[in-house]
Parts: sequence; structure tokens; C-alpha cells
Amino acid sequence: MSWKTAYRSFYYANAEEPADIKLDPQTTALLVIDIQNTYLEDKDTPEETARWQPFYSRMRETVIPNTAKLIAECRARGVEVIYARIACLKNDGRDRSLSQKKPGFNYLLLPKDREDGQIVPELAPLADDITIIKTTDSALTGTNLRLILHNMGIKDVICAGIFTDQCVSSTVRSLADESFGVVVVDDCSAAATMELHRHELEIINMIYCHVVQLDEVVGFLG
Repeated sequence: MSWKTAYRSFYYANAEEPADIKLDPQTTALLVIDIQNTYLEDKDTPEETARWQPFYSRMRETVIPNTAKLIAECRARGVEVIYARIACLKNDGRDRSLSQKKPGFNYLLLPKDREDGQIVPELAPLADDITIIKTTDSALTGTNLRLILHNMGIKDVICAGIFTDQCVSSTVRSLADESFGVVVVDDCSAAATMELHRHELEIINMIYCHVVQLDEVVGFLG
């Protein structure tokens, strides 16, 4: 199924097909969101680790390899590659947003220099790449990413990463509100479950972004 007809929500079930997408490498950036070591580590109990196995499998077999290909394609075409990662500036995490201090899954204490907070080795940034450190879900909230994109003349942003229904979605919505064109790469992204992943893509598709596949977005770049 083409990106033009996939992931249609109730709102857009009968909408006209969108126009073809063409991305100018000089005004396009790839944003890789939160693909960090901590999310591939085993959980506190064997039972919880087992519950997360489908996510681990999707990350290792699909998301990380595909994102590595996407990064390589973008670099080859002159597209700016930018990373965002969750990390706090204070070791005790006092600078984190409330959402990262609440008990439960979203509780995150990742000091910026600690290994578990780094981007996974397969996707590691190069020396000249920009990495945004954030203590919020959206990569634009409380960071200088908005200013960076404008300073570099970026008009369109390709998004990949985790979690689709949390930081990816929040970032996409923020980018759309700032009038950037946004493309989310389905097979370079993941949520905890495929149900959550697909549902969130339906919600954000065609209003905040266009949801596409890896081979499609590469074609958009020419």
C-alpha cells in the first residue's frame, strides 16, 4: 500500500490523495529520536524482559538496521543528520521535566555522560553531527532545535526513532506547529507494541506529518 492511502484515520478516510513529496536535501534534516542504549537493556525481572521481547526484536531486526540505512542515504545526499536523546544535565536529575520524574515507565534518570543514555553504537553520531539533549518528550520543547533548524534553512524534517506514541509523536506535533513539513518513517520507528505504533501513526498521519516507508522516503530525496 502506498503512503498516500496507508494509515488513514477516521478524519482522513475519504480525503483526496496528497500530492507527491519532493524533499530538497539542502533544506531537509533527518531527526533520529531517542534510540538510546537504555531502551535495549533487559528489564528488572525476567518476566518484564520477556514482555518486552517483541519490541527488542523490532528494534534489532527492523528499526536499527533501517535507520542505519536511512542515515547513510541522507549523508550521501547531503541531508543534515541530527540526533535527539533524553538526558539530564544534573546527575541528580533536578533539571528533568515532570513527566520524567513521575513513577512508572516514563521515570528516567539519565545523566548526559552515562553510557546508557548514549545513542546506540550502530547509529552513533559523527563528530560534526548535532545532538540535542532534552528533558522532555518533544525535541523542540526547552531546546534550541527550533533555532538550529531555522538557522540552517531547514524546511522539512524526516523523523525516525522511539517511542512512536510518546517522544516521536510529541516532536512531530511540535514541528508541525512550527510549520515544518514532517515525514515519519514507519519502518524506522517503534512503540512498545505494534498496536500502539500503528494507532499513533494513524492519529498523526496527514495532519501533523506524512507516514512513509524507508524506500519511499529515499525516493523523495531523488
